[in-house]
Amino acid sequence: MGNEGYFSLFETRRAKGTVLYRVFAASIFAGICLIWVYRLSHIPKAGEDGRFGWIGLLGAEIWFGFYWLLTQASRWNRVYRYTFKDRLSQRYENELPGVDVFVCTADPTIEPPMMVINTVLSVMAYDYPPEKLSVYLSDDGGSELTYYALLEAAEFAKHWIPYCKRYKVEPRSPAAYFVTVSADAIDDDQAKDFWVTKKSYKEMENQIQNAVKLGRISEEVRSKCKGFSQSDPNSSRRDHDTILQILIDGRNPNSGDVEGCVLPTLVYLAREKRPQHHHNFKAGAMNALIRVSSNISNGQVILNVDCDMYSNNSMAIRDVLCFFMDEEEGQEVAFVQFPQNFENMTKNDLYSNSLRVIYEVEFHGLDGYGGTLYVGSGCFHRRETLCGRKFIKGSKIDMKWEFNGQREESRIHELEENSRSLASCTFEENTQWGKEMGLKYGCPVEDVITGLSIQCRSWKSVYCNPSRKAFLGVAPTTLTQTLVQHKRWTEGNFQILLSKYSPAWYAHGKISFGLQLGYCCYCFWCSNSLATLFYSIVPSLYLLKGISLFPQVWSLWLIPFAYVIVSKYTGSFVEFLGCGGTILGWWNDQRIWLYKRTSSYLFAFIDTILNSLGYSDTAFIITSKVDDEDVSERYKKEVMEFGDSSPMFTVLATLAILNLYCFLGFLNKAISGEGIAEAYEKMPLQILLCGVLVLLNLPLYQALYLRKDKGKLPSSVAFKSMAFAVSACICFQYLYKKKSAIRTLRNCYYP
Repeated sequence: MGNEGYFSLFETRRAKGTVLYRVFAASIFAGICLIWVYRLSHIPKAGEDGRFGWIGLLGAEIWFGFYWLLTQASRWNRVYRYTFKDRLSQRYENELPGVDVFVCTADPTIEPPMMVINTVLSVMAYDYPPEKLSVYLSDDGGSELTYYALLEAAEFAKHWIPYCKRYKVEPRSPAAYFVTVSADAIDDDQAKDFWVTKKSYKEMENQIQNAVKLGRISEEVRSKCKGFSQSDPNSSRRDHDTILQILIDGRNPNSGDVEGCVLPTLVYLAREKRPQHHHNFKAGAMNALIRVSSNISNGQVILNVDCDMYSNNSMAIRDVLCFFMDEEEGQEVAFVQFPQNFENMTKNDLYSNSLRVIYEVEFHGLDGYGGTLYVGSGCFHRRETLCGRKFIKGSKIDMKWEFNGQREESRIHELEENSRSLASCTFEENTQWGKEMGLKYGCPVEDVITGLSIQCRSWKSVYCNPSRKAFLGVAPTTLTQTLVQHKRWTEGNFQILLSKYSPAWYAHGKISFGLQLGYCCYCFWCSNSLATLFYSIVPSLYLLKGISLFPQVWSLWLIPFAYVIVSKYTGSFVEFLGCGGTILGWWNDQRIWLYKRTSSYLFAFIDTILNSLGYSDTAFIITSKVDDEDVSERYKKEVMEFGDSSPMFTVLATLAILNLYCFLGFLNKAISGEGIAEAYEKMPLQILLCGVLVLLNLPLYQALYLRKDKGKLPSSVAFKSMAFAVSACICFQYLYKKKSAIRTLRNCYYP
């Protein structure tokens, strides 16, 4: 509540227990400092055993401590947002702004047309005045199958949208609704409409799926639709003219649903592509949509969603407008980001794709510093901020929607013709598009760098995480997809760190220090690979030789190590469970944490360095949303999917075999020599570290040696990884023996 009886449209609450957490974090940092002191004060002298490993661990522990400090920025000041949609309706129901929704797709083979149109239908059915809502589908593949599916969806929308609004159904993706809602739960008054609507949906689905199986559109359908006449039969997905079609015009009096009510505007766009022009991937598609939509509907608010992220909350737009239209704080808000949630998660989150700690903890922490990251989907923007406008304190942006009259058929055709040039591949030449206007080019994570540049123009952002999730998508269902996706994200974030837009220097003084640290936390993801690799290899090799790199059991220096390990992982465990995870889910999260750092992050680090030196080019890889039946069944049973000979798997398998060999070798020597108890007293933390690494890699050992299904690791990976692991152990033992011989000779000649 503000002054003079003013009631805000949203409320911000601080997280409970913040002071207690800060004390807890301070105690962990004290333990980290003691570990650093121990490493620095106990460095073996030149020629002593373990000197190289000791110095390497010192460097790794300094890095881990520094990175841990960065992660605290997103936990130090968490806030939660709550909206008051009733107040919004009371004040502004007749003055709500226009909203343009952008749905992006690029390849019908890995992003099936049925999935795409379910997303389109879900956003068309928002609980929002339809005359103020426009939906644009950007088809970067220029696929006639996707276009045909959208045509069918436009017809089905005439039945689906009134059904949704009449019975207030959730979710409003037809596929999700008919799967989650049982006919037995439907009221008698609704039953007839339910079956009629479901039958209509199934008919549409069959027609689209038949066309997809055929691989083309029949000549009969093609002759009836004028949009197909815009496509050249000799064109390809990388070489074609602009295809623009207004399928439903919300301002055309003849474009209504079965009840005669207005429908949202629906537009299909396949921007021009030419081999000699770089198309800038998703960022280029988004910028073309911004320009084309400004000429057709020009909504003051823009929502962009990935084609697999259907709307799960029909009130999401109204949640957003509570932030944009708040009289006191709304003028400084540039964008509102929702979390990315997924409908196909397994109970224990096999591949840790939910990113639950990031979305349930860290983004709330960044929001406490005046903004969160723009993550590319499920984000609402002010149009002006995407077009380069700077925030000026005291200025106000008029959000009121203006009705410019109805449009006849002839005007629609003219509008299409005038808008096509805005999506040509030469339009952006000698302009600021991709630089100071629109989404920025030249980075695999164009969303993050665009959001950062907006915040550096003095705008703020808001993180909105309502109890009913706003969007639900499809998460990767194989380990390969997960690792490749994280490689792209990590590579892009590291490129931002090394670019002129680095949060380390470009954002200094332009955003809050806490938010600056939060950005750096993600930008330094791939830098963790080197320290993690060292910690995963060297202590195990020294364990095999019986050389201790950590304090012994009876040493007081063991206390800070034990405290940091127990406190950090206990805190991580409690945090994960508090975010809705399970015990086994936390264990899976630790495994994927290890796999990402030793494969995705490593390859991202190498590729980024090579790219900066001009030896490689950045590639944008789309994550497949299609799996065969066997893969899906194994995923549901939470059986980890390997299945190919990716270089990442060779690295992971090599590390797993090396640690297993070192652990078994240590056990053999301990049992036949001084005994397990004596060895444990000497090297407790090395034994623990190597043992945990072996346990984490159990699914990998199964894929190497025990499994017979197609999801196992190929024999080529098994042979290569065994050869690399054995070679590493032999080389280490050879170097150790050589060093020992040299030391013995030196002692003989220089006693």
